[in-house]
Amino acid sequence: MKNRGMGSVFQPTYTERGPDGSKVTKMSATWRISYYLHGKRHKESVHSTNRGDAVRLLKQRIADVQAGKPVGAQVERTTLADLLEMVEADYKANGRRSLERMLFASSHLRDFLEDDRKAREITSDTLTSYAAHRLEEKAKPSTVNYELAVLRRGFRLAKRAGKVASCPEAPMLHVDNVRKGFFERAQYEAVLSHLPQFLRPVAAVAYITGWRTKSELLTRQWRHVDFADGWLRLEPGESKNSDARNFPFTPELRTVLEAQRELVRQIEKAQGVIIPWVFIHPPGTARCEAGSRIKNFRGAWAKACKAAGLPGRLVHDFRRTAVRNLERAGVSRSAAMKLTGHKTEAVYRRYAIVDSTMLQEAVDKLGALHAVEANSPRSVQVVPVSARK
Repeated sequence: MKNRGMGSVFQPTYTERGPDGSKVTKMSATWRISYYLHGKRHKESVHSTNRGDAVRLLKQRIADVQAGKPVGAQVERTTLADLLEMVEADYKANGRRSLERMLFASSHLRDFLEDDRKAREITSDTLTSYAAHRLEEKAKPSTVNYELAVLRRGFRLAKRAGKVASCPEAPMLHVDNVRKGFFERAQYEAVLSHLPQFLRPVAAVAYITGWRTKSELLTRQWRHVDFADGWLRLEPGESKNSDARNFPFTPELRTVLEAQRELVRQIEKAQGVIIPWVFIHPPGTARCEAGSRIKNFRGAWAKACKAAGLPGRLVHDFRRTAVRNLERAGVSRSAAMKLTGHKTEAVYRRYAIVDSTMLQEAVDKLGALHAVEANSPRSVQVVPVSARK
């Protein structure tokens, strides 16, 4: 088959030495196709000895070229591993702090789909089966959605690079797991009393500021604490939304940070070193060097919550608590969002939990207004005459 401008199918020839040492030309049993893309000739093996297979593949390639789809052997060779490697490279190139989470999600995708699975074999049905499998493993819908989002990102990057022809539709699971937990002052103090002494300052600052503990508090250094002007600072690029943020000292926040500064100075003097971190492990902490930065305290936190009669509570509940306290204090929403670092009002509203106390306060204010209006000389009495006797 050889039509000008339409490509061709052929069996390539090769030479080898005959018994007498002479060169003998032979024809390969495997068929190949040849076609043009953007003025450049492409050759591709059909991996078949059947000429009909070659003709069908050539027609498919020509149709894809005319439709503007990526074509070629590279598209056929792209695997799941290739997709996930592209996502990993993208995360690293853009400095995404969620790289660790992305790699963990990739491990589940690799376990179910396998690294050498061809991208063209991953269909919408495949992704639906994956979602069902993960739910059977007790994964939360939001977790499954994130894992599928990682794979979708891989397909988009591959399509942009001409390595896949299309992106399969991925199911989006309904998520109804928005947490509503927050701490009353007594609950917060109960948990605080069961935490090790060196972890209490972290919890106190999280309770006051509502800042994210792992990425925004445990990463603070003393250069971020301005005692003179009374500010706790986040530099541009350090927060989740990359914006800089400043939190003015409340009297309680200043007391906590000044006490922590004095503790760190004592350890610096004893060890003869300079410690840049605000929240550190003191001498005697098991398996941790004195003066080293606290990176997480999940185990100690879980034990403290259980001992306080609040099992299962999260440190992140302090973020909701801070928002609710700002609402209770009558702080304007725009100022509160600047303090806590919420980029959009829609997300902030998810944290602005209205509890029973706030509802009662609102009704008390409404009742006071009604009382003033009722005592007005011009007010119209609603109570029936018969009821006044």
